[in-house]
Amino acid sequence: AKFKSKAIATMVLFFSLTTPAGIAVGMGISSVYNDSSPTALIVQGIFNSASAGILIYMALVDLLAADFMNPRMQCNLRLQLGAHLSLLLGSGCMSLLAKWA
Repeated sequence: AKFKSKAIATMVLFFSLTTPAGIAVGMGISSVYNDSSPTALIVQGIFNSASAGILIYMALVDLLAADFMNPRMQCNLRLQLGAHLSLLLGSGCMSLLAKWA
């Protein structure tokens, strides 16, 4: 990408300051944060579901769409069934692993 030097400097600044700022915020609230409070559990659940939704979107739309839209895949019903079965089996295995984690 051909960014201007001002844009590059802004991105470098944000990239280099976000982690230390996050660590500072975490250290600041660590003494007052109660991880078993209802508010904390709701916020954690919302963030977990949002990140899971983003991961599912990235997997299905960005990664798998190119494979499933391939002309070779479109013409072969057996290959389509195998791919869909593999996708469902893989999703099931990941769900099982998530239950254990």
